[in-house]
Amino acid sequence: MNKSIRIAVVGCGRVAQHYKKIIDSGVVGAEMVGFCDLRIERATDFATHYGAAAFVDYGRMLINCRPDLVLVLTPSGHHYAHARFALQSGFHVLVEKPATMIPAQARELVELSKQKGLMYGVAFQNRLNPAIDCLRDALEKKRFGKLVTGTIRLRWCRYQDYYEDGWHGTWAQDGGVINQQAIHHVDALSWLLGPIESVNSISANRANKLEAEDTLVAVLKFENGAVGTIEATTAARPEDFEASLSVVGERGLAVIGGIALNKIETWRFIDAAPGDEDAIARFSQGVQNGYGLSHGPLLQRTIDALHKGSIVAPVPVEQAIATTELVHALYRSNELRQWVMLCEKELSTLLGKQ
Repeated sequence: MNKSIRIAVVGCGRVAQHYKKIIDSGVVGAEMVGFCDLRIERATDFATHYGAAAFVDYGRMLINCRPDLVLVLTPSGHHYAHARFALQSGFHVLVEKPATMIPAQARELVELSKQKGLMYGVAFQNRLNPAIDCLRDALEKKRFGKLVTGTIRLRWCRYQDYYEDGWHGTWAQDGGVINQQAIHHVDALSWLLGPIESVNSISANRANKLEAEDTLVAVLKFENGAVGTIEATTAARPEDFEASLSVVGERGLAVIGGIALNKIETWRFIDAAPGDEDAIARFSQGVQNGYGLSHGPLLQRTIDALHKGSIVAPVPVEQAIATTELVHALYRSNELRQWVMLCEKELSTLLGKQ
């Protein structure tokens, strides 16, 4: 524990600013050693702040800095290539969501990480939210009884300038609301209530101009017989309103809401259990934005695991491939205008295609 985990960052844009706040707020046991971005001034800003080195060449950064862990914070369409390069070079990886744009790419890198004996984790940080953890515990204890419905609803606001950076909203580099903003909630739905049997979706562009969608709604059927719905949009105005997950069972109902799955809004069961009376107060968090507060615990747990010699990430990519498969099924259903079975692993003809 006396040796700091050396961290290098590739991609110094919007999400990197959030990581900066996290690191500055008190992450321990790590040292920032290098920052890389195609715009050298952005890398330099971070490097100056941390007393690290700035690079425009990713390979040069890895050679010069020899990090223990690489944070891949580049546009989504580059996650596969940048994570692959780091793993091939012998470095642990924590990649922002989505791990890759195409499921087969994630499976390839999971195998590569196993061959190399390296950690390969993805930032689905909302899995670590106290409210989500409380919900998961209730599900594992079968407190809902037979599940009836599972619903996610995202009503966020993105204005047109958000899509004018050359990659947001493009099929090659990003996708639309379901693969960018709502993917955290899709992940929670799949992780907590899945497996999902089939989906039927429709998308639209209601307020923004982008290649992909700003709005998508879907109905779905779980393998356990429950049914569900998805409503996701970045066309809400004038601000972010809601990001919620609802679970209805024959013996209880819970709603996890806020703008980042950060609050328990409803917690009702036929059979009361100790702690129910103050669960809302104990497991709800106030947050400033849709990032929530769990990137900090995610990064700290990653660092702590590496200190202990473990390569098991807080959220291993292997456990999140189902989320990418679900995203593709939703897009493929919209393309075909019909139900899509998840077991058939159909891919979108658009998402992730260069």
